[in-house]
Amino acid sequence: MTTLVLCVDRTDDIGRKTGLTTPVVGWEAVQSLVTEVGLADPEDSSVNCLLETLRVARELRDDDDEAIVAVVAGGSDSIVGGDRSVAAQLDSLVEEYAPDSAVVVIDSVQDERLVPVVESRLPVDAVDRVVVRQAHDLESTYYLLKQFLADEELRTTLLVPTGIGLLLLPILLSQFSPTIALAGLASLLGAVLLYKGLAIDELLANLPERVRAAMYSGQVSVVTYVVAAGLALVGVFLGALSVSNAPVGETALLPTMQFTYAAVPWLALAALTASTGRLLDELISAEGVRTPYLNLPFGVVALGLVVRGFSGYFLEREGVLPNLVLFDRLLLTATQRLALFIVAGIVVSLVGVRVAVRVTDEDGLDEVVDAGGGEDAEA
Repeated sequence: MTTLVLCVDRTDDIGRKTGLTTPVVGWEAVQSLVTEVGLADPEDSSVNCLLETLRVARELRDDDDEAIVAVVAGGSDSIVGGDRSVAAQLDSLVEEYAPDSAVVVIDSVQDERLVPVVESRLPVDAVDRVVVRQAHDLESTYYLLKQFLADEELRTTLLVPTGIGLLLLPILLSQFSPTIALAGLASLLGAVLLYKGLAIDELLANLPERVRAAMYSGQVSVVTYVVAAGLALVGVFLGALSVSNAPVGETALLPTMQFTYAAVPWLALAALTASTGRLLDELISAEGVRTPYLNLPFGVVALGLVVRGFSGYFLEREGVLPNLVLFDRLLLTATQRLALFIVAGIVVSLVGVRVAVRVTDEDGLDEVVDAGGGEDAEA
């Protein structure tokens, strides 16, 4: 059994400090790399990560396993380019050495994000994270703080939002009360932390590339998403317009219901447009339509009917909306109006389930027929 003991460096600290290119493969080559990295920066945790890689490989060899030691690093300025570089290096290692599995050695949470890239190419038996032990005294704390301030990513993640918040605090206090100023500042810092914690920055960084790939592939959903965004803006505008004349001092429930009643049809239409575009992409592709995409348009319409029914019920009870009249003769009360919308939503949802089941059954039947025809041809 051949095991690839892999040291992963996502940010390419090893390459920047030594000038070497990865992948570095082989016991002697990695031993030499440890010396190079240690001489360039003795305090770098990559030294311990490389030594741990050699130690794991030695233990595997002691157990009569064939171990291949390798180091890969992201050699690009962008995160996506670096990850693709690591993927290309892994492909070359797999092609040349054909290992059966891999043991990944990392020294940070940043490097741990490359584990799925390795798993997509090799079975990963273990992930070994190296944690460097430090002395817990004042001098050690000073050096740790110094290293923290020298890390550009940590500075931009923590120090920049904190500095902006401290600069805004006097301005907010001079314009608003202390309660409003502190609440606004806390909201701003919370939004920044969520922005980084949920990796929205990485999502936005990858968004142009995904949009470009979707446009080049001719996906209908690109156009329908833009149309859906426009319809959603129309819904928000009409909802805000419906509550612009609300009396001052009124409870928030009635304006909320007015906004919902006016905006829901447009928001539902926006969601329906987006889901229809995604459904068309599924129909155009050769993989067939999956059941969730068939259910989605019907679910959007059903949800819109139910939400509009409840908001209309509250508005009718308050006298904001007149009673609903059907066929110019049938006058419905608020409760009857709500029941009508709920029943309509349930019916639409059931129709969606029925259509999805029928299409799925037909696809399954076609597959069975095709398989039977193929077997008859072979016979």
